[in-house]
Amino acid sequence: MIKLTFALVRRPEFTRESFQDYWFNTHAPLVASVREALRIRRYVQLHSLPAEISDSLQAVRGGPNGFDGVAQLWWDSFEDMADADDEAAKAAGRLLLEDEQRFIDLSRSPLWWGQERVIF
Repeated sequence: MIKLTFALVRRPEFTRESFQDYWFNTHAPLVASVREALRIRRYVQLHSLPAEISDSLQAVRGGPNGFDGVAQLWWDSFEDMADADDEAAKAAGRLLLEDEQRFIDLSRSPLWWGQERVIF
């Protein structure tokens, strides 16, 4: 399987709580509604806890600020993904991007393709 990982930073007008509420209660159902058109096998949201809970981890490691959440989407393979020329897939992609622009700071939210390697 291949996985798309998307580390999310909220737009400045959102609190972490309002961002996570919108992401879970508005965006997630939208993703679910187009899963067949995009051939998504699995979609998971990892919601960050309040920043102060992770402050000591950041301080010890000298790391950057965390993310508001991480989304992961699975497909069986690149070949099994929806055809980029398929009109339903194009429309679904536009719909999701339009919604993401409402609550995600896309310029600060990296995403990448990867393949899981389970260690244990």
